[in-house]
Amino acid sequence: MSRIARPTPSRRSMLYAGFGVFALPTALSACGTTEEGADPAAPVDGEGGGGDASGAVVSVPKLTGIPWFNRMEEGVELYAEDTGENAYYQGSAEADAAAQVRVIEDLIASGVSALCVTPFQPDAVEQVLAKAMDSDIVVITHEAPTIENADYDVEAFKNDEYGINLMDELAKAMGEEGEYAQMVGSLSSTTHMEWVDAAKKHQEENYPNMTLVGDRVETSDDAQRAYEGMQELLSAYPNLKGVQGSASTDVVGAGQAVEEAGMQDSIAVVGTATPKDTVDLLESGAIDVIQFWDPGYAAYAQNVIAKLLLDGETVEDGADLGVEGYSAISIEDKVIYGDKAWINVTAENSGDYDY
Repeated sequence: MSRIARPTPSRRSMLYAGFGVFALPTALSACGTTEEGADPAAPVDGEGGGGDASGAVVSVPKLTGIPWFNRMEEGVELYAEDTGENAYYQGSAEADAAAQVRVIEDLIASGVSALCVTPFQPDAVEQVLAKAMDSDIVVITHEAPTIENADYDVEAFKNDEYGINLMDELAKAMGEEGEYAQMVGSLSSTTHMEWVDAAKKHQEENYPNMTLVGDRVETSDDAQRAYEGMQELLSAYPNLKGVQGSASTDVVGAGQAVEEAGMQDSIAVVGTATPKDTVDLLESGAIDVIQFWDPGYAAYAQNVIAKLLLDGETVEDGADLGVEGYSAISIEDKVIYGDKAWINVTAENSGDYDY
């Protein structure tokens, strides 16, 4: 198992190797769900969360228990180890905005100094984040560039550019013609909607022989729901030639449905995911291309920004956060952008990544 290498003395927080290996989900139905008998709305303690909240910087993911956010947790743990700061990770195992709000409410009451939040639905957390800021808690979000109640939002890249690149990959895989569909984790997810909107606009301007069909399929970041949604698309649109996924679990479920239908040679599947979660489907051709950024690096960057603000320092345009992909940040209003830190993976290079 590999993980991020220890920082060198001259670059105490530089990250330059891979995080630990994700555990693959054993079944689609397990993705994004809780263990049997668990309270899905309860904050995670022990592995995946819990610590001394007083004065802490706490990272709150959309949900716990799926590979994408397991990876984010590793970034938080490494930040705490590297810096000695009181930083930890805590969230709900339920893909539900109200459950995330309850976690944040509890953390505010416990006296945290900063919150690093990846909102399940940005509009749903505005009120509770306003409450946090009124309590002099630093708030740093991720995947929420339009959020109002935060000091900064951290993004690995500009969302329209990410969506455009996804469309270019989908168009290439489809031969630039035919019907395609789009999936999002939530219709209220700012990032997911910006990706698919930018992709659709780019398609209309550059790939006139392609056609978007149906409404966006909402999957709640659950591979089983993506699987079922893809089955419905295959039934409703017999001429479907492609699908673009947004949540990290979308192409896993869609690819499984395509593979079961024996249509991996006729339907292109492209979207955000992690390599270890998709290696078998990439090799079978059921998924054509995955695109991702490292959520561990994003979480580390959030914590760096939170610490700067807690220390009364400013965040400068062009600064190097000491994190891969964030070596020359740009700032627009309250949004901090990394330097196009996405990665494209196909069957040919999937073996280059161990996470």
